[in-house]
Amino acid sequence: MNSKSQMIYLFIILLLFQGCQAQDKKNEKDIETIQKNAATISDKVSYTSNVDFRLAAKIATPGVVHIKCYFKPQIQQYQNEDSNEFHNLPDPLKEFFKDDSFFKQFKFQLPQSPQYDSEPLIGSGSGVILTPDGYIVTNNHLIKNAAEINVTLFDGRSYPAKVIGNDPQTDLALLKIDEKKLSFIMYGDSDNIEVGEWVVAVGNPFNLASTVTAGIVSAKARNINILSDQGAIESFIQTDAAVNPGNSGGALVTLEGKLIGINTAIATPTGVYAGYAFAIPVDIVKKVANDLMNFGSVQRGILGISIRDLNSTIAKEIHIDRANGVYVDSVAAKGAAKEAGVMAKDVIISIDNIETMTASKLQEVIMRKRPGEKVKIVLIRNGKEKKELTATLKKQEATTKIIKTKSLDLLKDLGVELVEITKEDQKNYNVRNGLKVTKLYDGKLKRYTNIREGFVITSVNNRAVSTIKSFMEAVEAQRGGIMLEGKYAGDPSYYYYAFGM
Repeated sequence: MNSKSQMIYLFIILLLFQGCQAQDKKNEKDIETIQKNAATISDKVSYTSNVDFRLAAKIATPGVVHIKCYFKPQIQQYQNEDSNEFHNLPDPLKEFFKDDSFFKQFKFQLPQSPQYDSEPLIGSGSGVILTPDGYIVTNNHLIKNAAEINVTLFDGRSYPAKVIGNDPQTDLALLKIDEKKLSFIMYGDSDNIEVGEWVVAVGNPFNLASTVTAGIVSAKARNINILSDQGAIESFIQTDAAVNPGNSGGALVTLEGKLIGINTAIATPTGVYAGYAFAIPVDIVKKVANDLMNFGSVQRGILGISIRDLNSTIAKEIHIDRANGVYVDSVAAKGAAKEAGVMAKDVIISIDNIETMTASKLQEVIMRKRPGEKVKIVLIRNGKEKKELTATLKKQEATTKIIKTKSLDLLKDLGVELVEITKEDQKNYNVRNGLKVTKLYDGKLKRYTNIREGFVITSVNNRAVSTIKSFMEAVEAQRGGIMLEGKYAGDPSYYYYAFGM
């Protein structure tokens, strides 16, 4: 074989190899590609005339489904399996029967004869069809622990749905029904949506099927501390379109009928619409839905840093001439950020050329990436020195140290050392759960309250605590006023200590 023939042969082999590589990538489905291949040409929206919501309603309404979830009733047993105490009996009965060996042989529970059988609990909400073959995105809080899920389409057809995967950290879940040629809603672009733009919400509030409301984008990258899962990602689109119970999981679309968010929460003192609603940006939905469809779980890349919003107080401390950005509290020892050269007290101002004016925006951008992907970080160091760094994201398991560091930082800020109570403490304090204050030093508790060492904290803002983790989550969930409830040994009274974070 001459040299020319060898070159041609090697070139053909190279093409075959590249073809195999391309084929491997094609094995992974992408919802946005599926949508583009199945989409029909839609009407164009004119922004020069009066605002018209008809096109958005026409496109989005058939792509939003009504979801009903059925939950098994919980039959509570009144006797603790590992104890002879009847914990759930009323106190007078408990006191009366506690030493009677006859009653200790029974397990007290609700009557289970046919006339006492509890009806299954039913919850309802909304979902958005993403593909013609029946993939549907909704909120995780809607379908969590459901024994049965039923989906009703715009035209009245109903189907059982199975859960493909869920992600508590973003409050998203992916369902699948067995049907073809369904109407679906095309992805839009939540990064480029602007405050003041018109949007339309479609859902099933109060079981009223296919309800359409309109409003504007009121704000972006909102963190409202509503998700309690460790590592929760909150970067909501805020809108004043009317959203009520039952809208959860429904669509927030542009005037072109393109999906920019999944309606998730409302700000309300009454439980119903009171002015503002919050939607998960579609750029988060894209990532989560694709991962759930392909892997059943989210492949999440992690920087390995503890962060918070920069404010004027911090800006003054680090001598920086700006009051927005993301302040780095601490860096995990073996995290991606540390390896890239990020340091504590740095201020991150962009990731991959997307401005990060808030911590929630940074979290949103990073969560779209997978482990192994590289990101470009632009930050300010020592108040004025601008740096560009490249970090290779790691798996989420690599962040356990940063969680521990964050816990220590919070306890240091409060000026307290806590330990979980023992069984002996439970008797001495007459409580079932809590954390004992073993040491107080200079911090918020000592400065703003009269709390004493030996106090057992049973709840934070009416949220029961029994571990350091649950205490952390309770405090982090309420960054304003904090109310500690608890007892001192030998004292039947409950004491309350309040302070601000």
